[in-house]
Amino acid sequence: MIAAPAAGFAASCTTQSALTPEDRGTLASLGEQLSDAVLRQDTSALQTVLLPSLAGQWDGIRGAVEQAAPLVKGGKVQLRNVYLLDATTLTAPSDTQFFCSNANGSMTVTISMHALPPGKYAVLLSDAAGSPLAGQMGFVLAWDTTGASGWKLGGFSARQGAFDGHDGVWYWTRARELAHSNLPWAAWYCYDAARYLELPVDFLSSPNLDKLIQEQSQIKGGPSEDTFPYSVTSGDRTWKIDGIRLDASLHEPDLGVTYESTGTGDPAVARTEAIAVLGALLKAQPGLRENFHGMWAYASTNGKVTPVMELPMAQIP
Repeated sequence: MIAAPAAGFAASCTTQSALTPEDRGTLASLGEQLSDAVLRQDTSALQTVLLPSLAGQWDGIRGAVEQAAPLVKGGKVQLRNVYLLDATTLTAPSDTQFFCSNANGSMTVTISMHALPPGKYAVLLSDAAGSPLAGQMGFVLAWDTTGASGWKLGGFSARQGAFDGHDGVWYWTRARELAHSNLPWAAWYCYDAARYLELPVDFLSSPNLDKLIQEQSQIKGGPSEDTFPYSVTSGDRTWKIDGIRLDASLHEPDLGVTYESTGTGDPAVARTEAIAVLGALLKAQPGLRENFHGMWAYASTNGKVTPVMELPMAQIP
């Protein structure tokens, strides 16, 4: 239900301020209860309100809840947004967009759902306020009519809201500074970091995010899709880098670098090759070293990608 952005049939959305007091109270209370269950890692409480049709997907949802533990640790639940979605006019599962406007219509948030069945849904966003990683959570609820009518859990995701105490706004500001300083690659991935930190879900877009993406697209000399494969050289060796992306696996602002490897099976040789590739990339784009924590090396051989290692910037020559 929450796997990928989509476009298509437009249905109706009611924002938190426009909800009836009854709906607002019910959804806010449920959002706080679900968020608190994540903070307490009470997966049993979450399983009891799972949408029956998703019983076979419980292991994946439980895994997402468990992975959220370090993100929300030490925080206190703070509800951010509630959106009530009405897709009852659908006649079959459909890629569906909901346009959620505030009271005066000055701002519209777009929620995009893939292959959404007809029905009523809600999206709840909350924060673990005060947690070191500024954890943020997103829940998808569905109105269940198979038994006793009520809201049931249809999806969950979580994401940290800060790297080393710096939130998305900080990275957005930093990206602008780097773009003006003629460091387009560092600016590009700082924009990626800002977008990553802004929301716990990928199926929601806002005017701010649209503005961020537009700014990023206007960077001259940045790593667009046409940049790759990107060649780097060290000594008499040249490697092709197939892609670079933000990698928050260690809850740090790392960059994941996928390169075309010689395919050696010797771990020591693979490590030496990875260090050479990462070092050559940093020499070609020195702005990356100063603005990110480290790099992951992913070796690609005959279409198979294998993680080799992660190194802090200070350990890459």
